[in-house]
Amino acid sequence: MTCTSDTRAAALPLASRIGQVNQRLKGWEAVRWVDGAPHVTDVLRREVDRWGGLGALYGVLRADPWSAVRWDNGIPPERSAEAYAAVQDHVNTFGDGIPVLFVEEAPHGLMALGGTTLPVNLALGAGMDAELTEELAAAVAAEARARGTHVALVSGLDVLRDPRWGRAEECFSEDPALAALLVAATVRGMQGTASTGDPIDGSHVAVVAKHLAGQGAGIGGRNGSGAPIGRRELGEIHLRPAHAAARVGVAGFMAAYNDVDGVPCSANEELLTGTIRDQWGWDGLVMADGTAIDRLRDSSPDPAFAAALALKAGVDLSLWDEAFTHIEPAIERGLVEEAVLDRAVDRVLALKRRLGLLGSPTPDQPAADAGASEAPSARDLVELVDRAARQSVVLVDDGGLLPLRPGQTLAVVGPNADDLDAQLGDYTPPRPAPDPGASTVRSALTARFGADNVRYAEGSRLRGPLDAAPADTPRAGAPHALGRHALDAAALDQVRAASAGADVCVVVLGGTSRRTYDDEFADNGAVDGPALDTTNGEGVDLSSVALPQAQLDVVRAARAGGTPVVAVVLDGRPRTLTELRSLTDALLVVPFPGPTGGEAVAAALCDGAASGRLPATFPAADGVMPVAHDERMETARGYVDTDVLQRLPLGTALLPGITARQTGAAPSVAASALATGGTAHLTVEVTNAGTEPRSVPVPLYARRHEPGVRPRRRQLLAVRRVTVAPGATAEVGFELGLDELGSWASGAPVAEPVTLSVWCTPESDPPAHALPVRVTDQNGATPWER
Repeated sequence: MTCTSDTRAAALPLASRIGQVNQRLKGWEAVRWVDGAPHVTDVLRREVDRWGGLGALYGVLRADPWSAVRWDNGIPPERSAEAYAAVQDHVNTFGDGIPVLFVEEAPHGLMALGGTTLPVNLALGAGMDAELTEELAAAVAAEARARGTHVALVSGLDVLRDPRWGRAEECFSEDPALAALLVAATVRGMQGTASTGDPIDGSHVAVVAKHLAGQGAGIGGRNGSGAPIGRRELGEIHLRPAHAAARVGVAGFMAAYNDVDGVPCSANEELLTGTIRDQWGWDGLVMADGTAIDRLRDSSPDPAFAAALALKAGVDLSLWDEAFTHIEPAIERGLVEEAVLDRAVDRVLALKRRLGLLGSPTPDQPAADAGASEAPSARDLVELVDRAARQSVVLVDDGGLLPLRPGQTLAVVGPNADDLDAQLGDYTPPRPAPDPGASTVRSALTARFGADNVRYAEGSRLRGPLDAAPADTPRAGAPHALGRHALDAAALDQVRAASAGADVCVVVLGGTSRRTYDDEFADNGAVDGPALDTTNGEGVDLSSVALPQAQLDVVRAARAGGTPVVAVVLDGRPRTLTELRSLTDALLVVPFPGPTGGEAVAAALCDGAASGRLPATFPAADGVMPVAHDERMETARGYVDTDVLQRLPLGTALLPGITARQTGAAPSVAASALATGGTAHLTVEVTNAGTEPRSVPVPLYARRHEPGVRPRRRQLLAVRRVTVAPGATAEVGFELGLDELGSWASGAPVAEPVTLSVWCTPESDPPAHALPVRVTDQNGATPWER
């Protein structure tokens, strides 16, 4: 057949239509790089023969331990388009001629050889910088599209409500307002569009935002477990980022693995059709998560029934599922109407049309050759990544030790002090070798202070004591007790020796999402074993987020001789830091900052450059999880053995020399005006008493007062980054509109009369200087005042 720009489902035979909604293949198995050229495999040939074409192909460029793709067997970055072209040529020659969508992972940079690795989302959440987030997203999109990629799978919808969840690093925050701000910036940057009707040009990619919805609220922090939450909680917390993405024209959503109150997201018609389409007016494509439709077998009698459930709910494109190959018998059995399949096919075709693929004579190439030339230079991109890494560093305590002084002798110890992999996060392609732009904390401090002034000792592993076996390979057998004890003692003795006589000891602790090529993986790529020293990432949920005793033993050894200790926690999830704080003099927290993270930490230690804020709450103890800064007020006193409020709430940071205060009168806005674009204006004055300019995030917090609704302790209303000159005061204006002042109980903002207490300082409860902001009814009053 001839593919034209007006191709519709009705013009296609049934087999081709089923092929358009299937994305069963893993790209690295469909295309191999052999003898310096791409070759399509029998896996691809059989699929095209069966369906006459492909809707989409995932992961042609993916490189990581699950795909087993490395630098020596993967597709060279500069020849990516050739691999894609081999697929398109085969479909054009032997199939229906409808171009294939090429889909790749891009959770924090393109997951391909040579792809730029960014700090993880949680690190961008610490930076609270929407403009920088958008710039980074645009750079990643340009890089991907220049290589021929059409669609990027991008994390950002998940809201971090339980730090035990291994995928915490993929969340921007525990706060829905911050997550919404940054996911909207990401979609704008990657797509370059403002609505689902806008075409996506040759320097941008379509975004499928994941995951919809509630995955961050799984029971016990277990990946894919149910989210037993009510409609208000779903709307206020978990749908708000998705609404923000829909409003800026996100091309697609990925339905999550989990259920919400018992209904799996990939079979949830109320969510995938009623909410995002009928209520919000969004018109894009819904993709199921990998094997999620096959997982509906626990709620359906057979694969055809599972396929019908997902199609009727609103899923348009599967991912690695067998169930969607059973659509024809599902139609024959009357489980789903053929028109429902056509609806899904037309949505897949609409995305291809939006990307300029239908009717294009060379759909295998980027839509415009100008795309690559518009990408930022390598130097500019490095600068953006460096800035994001520096903004991710959170100073919790400085203990009077910082900044470090030139000429000091340092001990740099701990399992993450010299481990680049520990800075990168999950879903990261292998780094090139050599890797001259990368830095660890040890290498960065050595560059600043000189090798003679920096002493190093590893001290322990992340999950246990140091012993004779490599951290990334299975052990045939552990050393006998006496031998292992001697090895552990020797490792801690090395820490004591390094620290003795040093001016300051920097102890670098935390976690890692490292995957190795010897690990085992589930059918969706999650870690399945052994991952001996991995502590984070998909498939690595923890029952305890306390720092392991082996790491705390390193801290004890470091301070045994009385040397002042600065702790740096490099991690992808909130940790319980209560005991660590009692053992250290100063503390920095750094969500996985990427390959240049070592220099970012060194800058914070030496230059006073830390400007991040905690993007999520760090619990006081394991037994008080889940915990969030915006949890609802409680009527009981809490635990008798632990003070819940000893936690470190979202927004915590020590910004030396920086103060903020609200100015002006308390504003009011009518609900009717708010609904049509009206705002309430607030001004915050930020003063920098230091001697250097500072870029700092300025948050506004609020507590809503609604009769009959138990309030959240504190919510983030808005946040802006501002640069303040030394010795100067900057005014930061906030226009609080429907998003900030409206009710999100339904998952979309609604203007309702309400009174809010608003403040800009770090308190968890409204301080005396909080301003009342009023959204009034037709009588100029609010329900709280009656």
